[in-house]
Amino acid sequence: MKRKAVFSLIILLVAHALHAQVTVQVQAPRQTEFGQRIRVSYVVNTSDAKDFNVGEFEGFRVLYGPSTSSSSNISIINGKTTRASSLTYTYTLVSTEEGTFQLPVASVKVGGETYRSSATSIEVLPASGDTQPDDPQGQQPSGNGRQRPSDRGEVSGGNISAKQLYMTVTANKRHVYEQEAILLTYKLYTLVSPQQISGEIPQLDGFHVQEIDSKAQMSLKYERVDGRNYGTAVWRQYLLFPQKTGKLKVPPVSFDVQVEQVNTSMDPFDIFFGGGSLSQIIQKTIVAPGIEIDVKPLPTPKPASFSGAVGKFSISGSLTPEQLNANDAATLRLIVSGQGNMKLMKAPRVSFPNDFEVYDPKETDKTTNTSAGARGNKVFDYVVVPRHGGKYTIPPVEYSYFDTESEKYVTVRTDSFDIAVAKGKGHTATVVPEQEDLKVLNDDIRYIRQRPLSSRTGEGMIAFGTWRYWLVYLGLSLAFLLALGVFYRRARENANIAKMRGKKAGKAATKRLRNAARLMKAHDSGAFYDEVMHALIGYAGDKLNLPITELNKDNVQEILLSKSVDAELVNSFMQVLEECEFARYAPGDPNETMDKIFSEASEVINKLDAVINRR
Repeated sequence: MKRKAVFSLIILLVAHALHAQVTVQVQAPRQTEFGQRIRVSYVVNTSDAKDFNVGEFEGFRVLYGPSTSSSSNISIINGKTTRASSLTYTYTLVSTEEGTFQLPVASVKVGGETYRSSATSIEVLPASGDTQPDDPQGQQPSGNGRQRPSDRGEVSGGNISAKQLYMTVTANKRHVYEQEAILLTYKLYTLVSPQQISGEIPQLDGFHVQEIDSKAQMSLKYERVDGRNYGTAVWRQYLLFPQKTGKLKVPPVSFDVQVEQVNTSMDPFDIFFGGGSLSQIIQKTIVAPGIEIDVKPLPTPKPASFSGAVGKFSISGSLTPEQLNANDAATLRLIVSGQGNMKLMKAPRVSFPNDFEVYDPKETDKTTNTSAGARGNKVFDYVVVPRHGGKYTIPPVEYSYFDTESEKYVTVRTDSFDIAVAKGKGHTATVVPEQEDLKVLNDDIRYIRQRPLSSRTGEGMIAFGTWRYWLVYLGLSLAFLLALGVFYRRARENANIAKMRGKKAGKAATKRLRNAARLMKAHDSGAFYDEVMHALIGYAGDKLNLPITELNKDNVQEILLSKSVDAELVNSFMQVLEECEFARYAPGDPNETMDKIFSEASEVINKLDAVINRR
């Protein structure tokens, strides 16, 4: 008995869940013209519906309906069978008044419960000057319900006038500042039936162009122009960011349109026996006019922290971790959010302590282009490595932008960032105390013991003018000359230290790669990536004679290219450096393995060494 009760309860719950998913959807146009016929359908997503009922259609007269149709389909996906069925109740209506009218709510019964459709309205526009109502006095409509050529301004014979099909271009702003966003919209107006449109704006001189994605299918909406109801649709929208000042022009743009028209010249008997078609496709070229934009320069003086951002922005930041050991990495994340020329903005300037090794920021673009402009945020991740222990403070990061609404510069800033760095493993932090407290520094530097000069002579002292005095004097002179020669020779060697450093670059890199190979065998991934990265950076610094503080991707790439190194090889070097850098401090990418990075680093260093040595 208990099993039967549980089974019955399960059946009831399943049936209730199925019934709870029943919907009644309304399918109807949003707009129509006075006197034109439309179809309104009520679709129930089950075939078990009964007692369909609908109220009166205000502003419309029912010509047909309701006609009932049903559909069902069975799909099998991965062995799972899904069945779906529906019932559709369709009315053919003709509008009798102008205005906006609410369609009546329909109701059906499924499993003893009543379900209703949602409220939907239709706007009835005045009839166009050349439009003849389908049923002006209540007589039956003619033909099969297809509009006559005059209903939409169609002209037989393939002649389409400029008033029947054209494209407009509008800019939401004509007077802007440099880098201020402009929304450019191309809009289609038609009295005919366009099937396909092709055409794009050309390269624009003085503008950075970003197209707004429009994946939705273009649908026509009525708009009354000069007493006629045009079907309109936004064809394309672009965001323009002027890169220079003055009067900039957007040239006229041509569009090729394929139009379907009623072929009134065909004999009905030819059409019936397969000798022709009731419609034909006509090619039509339309031209959207050009426009001119007046671009003003940004005011001066500009803030020191201004790098070209125009719009409205905010900035936030975080530092992780805030406590670490020397030679470990930390990440400073800065997030710039807002609206404006975001895809063109540069990374904020950060004043890191001199003791920090800083890598180029990683940029993550989370912006989207919309009709309201480019908006979202950009994330800048700075990887830094403190080399010595101590407590450091990164000052607040300032970011200035030009606000087009207030027409002035605005500076936003983060809080300061405190970071505590402990002594690293095997590393002695260098601390420089005051001189009066200094006794021993690193066990090798001591104070010079100062004594007052004495003119006394005693045992062991050499008298002035004696042969011993002159012998010591001569020996000291020879020692001075010898030291001077050694100093001069080393000075000459040091003058060419860049050359020596370059010759040893390959050996130094090979030594580091050998050590990296041992770390790879020991499965010490952190130390491995650190060693490979230092091999790459150290090689670049030695070969190009750059100090470690000035090493960055741009410098390395520019100087390598200036030495006539193949661009593909330079790109390979930069790619290996970037992969290694972020694999070291942001682990988790399954594509970056130690074997892959070691092989790539060894290969690119050997190739670069061979190429540069031949120069």
